[in-house]
Amino acid sequence: MHSDVQAFLAHLQVERRVSVHTLDAYRRDLGALVDWAAAHARDDLRALQGEDIRSFVAAGHRGGLSPKSLQRRLSACRSFYHWLLRHGHVTANPATGVRGPKAPRKLPQVLDVDEATQLVEVPVDAPLGLRDRALLELFYSSGLRLSELVGLRWRDLDFDGGLVTVLGKGSRQRSVPVGSHALRALAEWRRESNGTSEGPVFPGRGGGPITARAVQLRLRVLAQRQGMFKRVHPHLLRHSFASHVLESSGDLRGVQELLGHADIATTQIYTHLDFQHLSKVYDAAHPRARRKS
Repeated sequence: MHSDVQAFLAHLQVERRVSVHTLDAYRRDLGALVDWAAAHARDDLRALQGEDIRSFVAAGHRGGLSPKSLQRRLSACRSFYHWLLRHGHVTANPATGVRGPKAPRKLPQVLDVDEATQLVEVPVDAPLGLRDRALLELFYSSGLRLSELVGLRWRDLDFDGGLVTVLGKGSRQRSVPVGSHALRALAEWRRESNGTSEGPVFPGRGGGPITARAVQLRLRVLAQRQGMFKRVHPHLLRHSFASHVLESSGDLRGVQELLGHADIATTQIYTHLDFQHLSKVYDAAHPRARRKS
């Protein structure tokens, strides 16, 4: 790996404290840039120009990479050269004027309110029933990311205030409301599990926090038991939470804060979901909008 790339990755890990998945993505994308540059006798990454970055992206396109992957690759290049520019190692960012192929906007799937209720109300008398109910209720009640949920300790929950404090992306801390159903389920689970302040809310084998993979597999099993036909995963509950709150409140900025998005543009995808819902209502209700089957 090129020394500049190694230094940049160390910056991301130590100073920016990005997630392991984000770091791996940067390592793969910039590793591909290093390989491309070496194959084209351009060993000095600092000397690459805009045309070189375009050729690098075009090579990925010819290699069958999707538009989304190419955009991610280009974003990694922009960030890398921005870091080099900030430290005075280059005089311009060669990736700034390069545009990747436009990826089709794919709206996230969500559960409707009845489906979400059906999913979270798992029987509590089943083995691990109280834990499963608490886990599902918290996911849907507060819209947490999977990484935020598995890292929770009991000290992070404020039962009196109805809040949970989590450490999100970029080590940004935020407090999110917890609904009454979720608080009740969590209180019952804490009594059964004898949870201590420093202990994980959802322990796995060996007493440490449950793994993300274990949660993903458990949700799939619980969804099947509840008669759900959609592919249920943790982010589906986060999407459903955001869509339902926005549909009821219309407060996009509030939903951004609840989700912990740094950029409101990330949250705006839920306005498209909400508009889809309104369009269906309009098509079904307006006498001059009903379409022939």
